[in-house]
Amino acid sequence: MTKAISPRTRKVRILATLGPASATPEMIAKLFEAGADAFRINMSHGDQASKVPLFEAIRGLEQKYGRPTTILADLQGPKLRVGKFADGKVQLVTGHEFILDRDKTPGDATRVELPHREIFEAAHENARLLLDDGKLVLRVVSVAPDRLTTIVEVGGPLSNNKGLNVPDMVLPLAALTEKDRSDLAFAVEQGADWIALSFVQRPEDLMEARRLIGGKAALLAKIEKPSAIARLDEIVEQCDGVMVARGDLGVELPPQTVPPLQKRIVETARRLGRPVIVATQMLESMIESPSPTRAEVSDVATAVYDGADAIMLSAESAAGKWPVESVSMMNSIADAVERDPAHGDRVHFTVTRPDPTTADALAEAAKNIARTVSASGITCFTSSGSTARRIARERPSVPILVLTPKIETARRLGLLWGTHAVHTRDVDSFEEMVAKSKRMALRHHIAAAGDRVVLCAGVPFRTPGSTNVLHVVTLVGDELKNHPGREGPDAI
Repeated sequence: MTKAISPRTRKVRILATLGPASATPEMIAKLFEAGADAFRINMSHGDQASKVPLFEAIRGLEQKYGRPTTILADLQGPKLRVGKFADGKVQLVTGHEFILDRDKTPGDATRVELPHREIFEAAHENARLLLDDGKLVLRVVSVAPDRLTTIVEVGGPLSNNKGLNVPDMVLPLAALTEKDRSDLAFAVEQGADWIALSFVQRPEDLMEARRLIGGKAALLAKIEKPSAIARLDEIVEQCDGVMVARGDLGVELPPQTVPPLQKRIVETARRLGRPVIVATQMLESMIESPSPTRAEVSDVATAVYDGADAIMLSAESAAGKWPVESVSMMNSIADAVERDPAHGDRVHFTVTRPDPTTADALAEAAKNIARTVSASGITCFTSSGSTARRIARERPSVPILVLTPKIETARRLGLLWGTHAVHTRDVDSFEEMVAKSKRMALRHHIAAAGDRVVLCAGVPFRTPGSTNVLHVVTLVGDELKNHPGREGPDAI
């Protein structure tokens, strides 16, 4: 194992999607070195067997770099599609009538099969149906049990099995398909740290996924349906993290509404103490070009200024020509934003009032004390990760060093703002906690001789949710004198 590398200098995390352009252990290591903190495995493409090497390569980084790695498995969710056409393709004409029905006969320019009973149950007059990523728009004028009559509002070519979006309906459709259930079981078996659930319409959609995960991974809700916005607070409360999935939001909603919704979702997640990822088309032009547009740079910067926990690359790192350069560019943008003297004020535009608990009060106090005494970092001991999440919600100006005896907790924290997680042996006494905190702050370059560090923990130890201790220490600089080696989970 190589020597542990220093924490990232930036606090926002970078989530890189893996795909054909980044499927080898060598490329995954290059993405990590360029700045990727976590990796997304998209279960929509390829079979499960093709994903096994990705899991193994990501976990292999732990031995190479001495840092816990983070894997997010993204489930496909239900895919709504029209049927086939007799000639493979038709031209829908604006203003003309078009029928969607349950007849399996190949379609023509007047009708096509719609093989989703749930849409017929939820459809209503004046509802919109968006085809082919929103390129074509139909408006429902009448509803029958097996027939929807529509008027073409925006016409164009339509071919076999094109996708369908229904922004004006809440479908009686589970967020998990049979494929998703199989993929979820596979991802959990492979050791995924996060499971991302697509097609979330209501908080109840999260219940089955939570049950199937069985506590073996954290659950992330992708906010991509207009119906999810109506119950946003409830959905965020029921999950462990959220993703602003701007692709589908931008199809089902007018594009000008997506930026304010992005800010609202980020603010809600931060207020409720859940990690939030901003995703989709952040550096889209870098799929083909070695440099982004100025608008894309501003888009990434805006998410960082808003205080998002993580920013995500999709096709840029999965299938583009410049995967490493895309991660490096995102890393550079984030670094530049966080060096801006105004960044600290901007990330606190969102008011995160602590709950009336000892743990929340101490998390807020840790941030304030670190600022007042010019501490170099905050160290917290945690089993479940809840202490780290509380402190990160406050967006302190200094790094958060998280010490945990559970490797699963350390891995999940890879999507949490400002944290550097270390898997290490637990402590048994207050004195041991202080000594270990000092050593770890030195070993991981959080602080140096003469620096102050704020410690946050719970006593008695090994009691989840018992955060009740706040302590300030000053490092002498010789704390590693009798501990020259690494302090892993098996160290004394």
